[in-house]
Amino acid sequence: MKLTVVYDNEAKEGLNSGWGFSCLIETVEHNILFDTGWDGHVLLANMDKLGFSPEDIDILVLSHQHWDHIGGVPTFLNMNSDLDVFIPASFSPNLKKEISISGRHSSAPVLSSDGDLSINPRLYEIKTPQKICKSVYTTGELGKEIKEQSLVLDSGKGLYVITGCAHPGLSAILGAASSFGNVIGIMGGLHDSQEYDLFEGMHLIGAGHCTVHKEKIRTEYPDAFVDIFAGYSVEL
Repeated sequence: MKLTVVYDNEAKEGLNSGWGFSCLIETVEHNILFDTGWDGHVLLANMDKLGFSPEDIDILVLSHQHWDHIGGVPTFLNMNSDLDVFIPASFSPNLKKEISISGRHSSAPVLSSDGDLSINPRLYEIKTPQKICKSVYTTGELGKEIKEQSLVLDSGKGLYVITGCAHPGLSAILGAASSFGNVIGIMGGLHDSQEYDLFEGMHLIGAGHCTVHKEKIRTEYPDAFVDIFAGYSVEL
């Protein structure tokens, strides 16, 4: 299993940065895109430079309904609408409708100009912790004011959590993730969390996007801390 950050506030040379987050997860059976950042053109340009095509993705997971995580959805779905989309059930009815009919084709299967059968996104509304595909789970919809889901990846050696902004708080996120096993790493936006003790024992703390207290986390966990950026990748 391999993780590649394709959109973040920071980027390595040759890639574009932008406020938001997106991570591409390669598993044996699936390629999963987690969030899209806010600018779909930046997302697609970065994916291309990193050797990925929108058509490579068969699952799209959206963490929460903030523009810096879903702004790139229309542009992305216009390039690939034949995939499964997993969203928190609390997404607005209008947004659900937009996602379900997005892409280049009508809501029913049709033959495209080149004769291939094309379909629209298959939308799944998430409420509770559950399996998405082999070795990949969702924490379910968490939080009170801001509803958000995180991904849980089973590396075979332990679990890694991928967060969008961690609005529900690390305690809630890691509590839900722990129902699937032992969490040994986390990556993504950690917002303004000060629950530093929850990082104890982790092998990877990849802090990016909206993380406020990077230096504090780095100081307390220097061996596990990574300041992530667009272009960062790691094998689990």
